[in-house]
Amino acid sequence: MSAIQQNVESSSAAYSATFTKGHLALPPAKKYLVLTCMDARIDPTQAFGIELGDAHVIRNAGASAVDALRSIVISEQLLGTTEIVLVKHTGCGMLTFRNEDAYGIVEKNLGQEAVAELNEKKLNFLPFPELEAAVEKDVAFLKASKLVPKSVVISGWVYEVETGKTRRVV
Repeated sequence: MSAIQQNVESSSAAYSATFTKGHLALPPAKKYLVLTCMDARIDPTQAFGIELGDAHVIRNAGASAVDALRSIVISEQLLGTTEIVLVKHTGCGMLTFRNEDAYGIVEKNLGQEAVAELNEKKLNFLPFPELEAAVEKDVAFLKASKLVPKSVVISGWVYEVETGKTRRVV
């Protein structure tokens, strides 16, 4: 067992020893979801005041609305959420490369068969060159989607990894 797996096991044992929240309902109590980046420097529960059971938290590279759409539809249509808080962040890795760069790294590290699979799946890594514009674009994407009801409240934010502050963009 790796050191990471051992940590998961021991941390789970300690957490479950005093766990008292098993009664919480499946749908989020406050009926909203937060879409944010998978960046390890973001602690959404602390940064955005989310208590266990309050909200769905969807995380992916760059807080991509396109990438998260499947989870958003499930959250809204099956579990009743009525608001989306989209939060990208400063210093995001998605600001540092283009699709061509990612394809090149995959080819270098994993070979031509891996690149062939990327091409077959038409995988877009969804990088973006400008942070605020990416927030605005993702919010516009969600608002334009037929899969997101017009009644859903959508806002876009930037979390500053340097200060811990979050500011509204749209």
